[in-house]
Amino acid sequence: MPLNKDDPKALGGYRIVDRLGAGGMGVVYRGRSRSGREVAVKVVHAQYAEDPVFRARFRQEIEAVRKVSGAFTAPVVDADPEAVRPWMATQYVSGPTLAARIRDHGPLRGAELRRLALGLVEALREIHRAGVVHRDLKPGNVLMAHDGPRVIDFGISRAAENQTLTETGKMIGTPPFMSPEQFTDARSVGPASDVFSLGALLVFAATGRGPFDADSPYLTAWRVLQEEPKVEAVAEPLRSVLTRCLAKDAESRPGLEELAEEFARVLPGPSAGDMETVTLRLPPAATGDEPGRPAAGPHPGRRSRLRRWPVLAGTAGVLALAVAGYLLLDVDPFGRTEESGSTTGGPAVSWAPLPKGWKPWQTSVYGAAATGVKKPLGGGAPDGASLSCAMGKSALYCGGDGTLPVRVDGATGRLAWRAESLPPGLPQARVNSRVLGVHDGVLLVSEFVMNKAGDDQSATALALDTATGKLLWSRPLRGTGAITSAIVGDLALTSDGGYRVTARELRGGAARWTATVPVGPGYSCEFQDAGGVPYADCTDAGLPSRNVFYAVDPADGSTRKVSVPDGEVDYVGAADGDLVFVAQVPRDQRSFDETAYGEVLLVDPDTGAVRRTKLPGSPRGQAALVGGVLCFANSRGQLVAHSPETGKQLWQTSTTLQQPGTPVADGQGRAVFAASASGRVAAVDIGTGELLWESTARAGQVVDFGYAAARVFFDEGALVVLSPDGTVFTLDPGHPDQEPQSG
Repeated sequence: MPLNKDDPKALGGYRIVDRLGAGGMGVVYRGRSRSGREVAVKVVHAQYAEDPVFRARFRQEIEAVRKVSGAFTAPVVDADPEAVRPWMATQYVSGPTLAARIRDHGPLRGAELRRLALGLVEALREIHRAGVVHRDLKPGNVLMAHDGPRVIDFGISRAAENQTLTETGKMIGTPPFMSPEQFTDARSVGPASDVFSLGALLVFAATGRGPFDADSPYLTAWRVLQEEPKVEAVAEPLRSVLTRCLAKDAESRPGLEELAEEFARVLPGPSAGDMETVTLRLPPAATGDEPGRPAAGPHPGRRSRLRRWPVLAGTAGVLALAVAGYLLLDVDPFGRTEESGSTTGGPAVSWAPLPKGWKPWQTSVYGAAATGVKKPLGGGAPDGASLSCAMGKSALYCGGDGTLPVRVDGATGRLAWRAESLPPGLPQARVNSRVLGVHDGVLLVSEFVMNKAGDDQSATALALDTATGKLLWSRPLRGTGAITSAIVGDLALTSDGGYRVTARELRGGAARWTATVPVGPGYSCEFQDAGGVPYADCTDAGLPSRNVFYAVDPADGSTRKVSVPDGEVDYVGAADGDLVFVAQVPRDQRSFDETAYGEVLLVDPDTGAVRRTKLPGSPRGQAALVGGVLCFANSRGQLVAHSPETGKQLWQTSTTLQQPGTPVADGQGRAVFAASASGRVAAVDIGTGELLWESTARAGQVVDFGYAAARVFFDEGALVVLSPDGTVFTLDPGHPDQEPQSG
């Protein structure tokens, strides 16, 4: 809907684009962050903003929803409960409400009803797991997204352990979908109340009418309290299950675990046309026509049943149920048995071996370290902080805003050390450290330190011993805005003022050579590693953008220019001797703010010859060259793969990831992985695009700085995942549902 003249133009850094709707509590707008991320911004009505009880409830709403990060809920990304008119921004979900879907197209049938029922069960699991009762589950609070339902509007939910705000005489909810206890004793409302609402909602979804519909809310309330539900239009055996959900006595209603099994049993499964796949093909190696490149079509080899991990915590075993068109079966996704780890009925199919002594763990980079600066960073991540990390041999190394470099052991999650690199008397809050690379037992970081007065900043390159965190050498950095420092091969390249760079020995810091990258003023350069050869990737961000690459001889620092077409292009890697770039669609030709790409450029570094190929559909999001394919992860959780040679789209897969980071592939070129800010990880077969699994959300909190994203690293056969809030955890890709231990 168009904006009214009195609607705000911006809120909390979000530009207000249009209205999504209005209700008794407030107005919902569609907003857009500076990075292009779309959000739904809920602003409460002025009369409620003056009510201290309502303000307290709204503040509580924010805290409650921040705990929920399931695949079928819309997470909070920002909020200001203290504003003159309090507001909250959640993930924007494109799709009609269930109420609108049924109004326009009639009741749900078959696989669509099954998908809704099981999706809502999973959503309620995650909500209740966070200690929250929704209290207003109704068709208007369920969005029908393309990849499954989303439960929204926790405006009148409350933390289950906090009942001080529920006052006698104040009913909270929507009568046709309220439980009896919501009418009689609101303070007794618990998770079973949401089960009652779920039963009423599914009757409505299956028939177009609620089980207690009446001409007035008062008569509706009477029917909820006194009469049996009208469910005759629901076919058996679903009718019996929903009737149990609608029991007057809360203790007589089934639990969510039982409901999941019942819905999976009584609702028809997806037909062949409804399902994307029910099999998983795992290639023993890449089988494409070109060396090192997997084929775009199905791989040969044994098929095993696909298992997409449900969002559960502390649940023994896995239920047989279908969610969003994928079959969940109580079998290992890769055909291995728990006892032996082997496959059955075919040749062995397994991931790379896990590190020796590995266990599933979870920790925070802001926790207490064993040596060095041992004290944890109080309060966790500083506001607006970003982290930079690099994976070394058996350990992850991280630095960030307001925190010193730290080593996280890959096998145990133990924080082995935090560097003692600050001048005496300065707190960690005055340092910004950036991990530049790790190689051969040396960690290179840049450290920016504010003085005690806070008006001056010094920049230093530090080389740290990866085993102990002790300082090996340091050198002042100059002109860091023009060219960034890096590790390429066995050299530490440090900025030396202007566009000068000095190559140093990693262990001792002795200078080997100094060179100047021959670009004019206005360029900013960073080093790329293409097969051990440093390339200075330089860009002038004017309009239009100008680009130039310089190959730098690691022996003496001599440079050779490699021409790159002007415009906004991103380097994504090297393939078959060519440098691979993707060219952005011009901003004035985009219909959305998220970065979109229109071409792939293959540049011969020896001759400068450029081959340009169109990318059909203008894929968008985070781009990477992984396992021989171009992979894009967009803000809606889609992973899209294209051939870098022909530009042809190879596959497209939807996940439940929200704002995923850059996709990465395992060393065997078998699968591509991406993670969201909530700590949810998805694995996709790199050859076929089949979704292998999705893990639970494990971040301590979901943060969104626009430029911060989750990252996936590899420690031999294990995944190491970093969330923007500083949560770090590890996964076995063969058993991603294993519960972590404390690091």
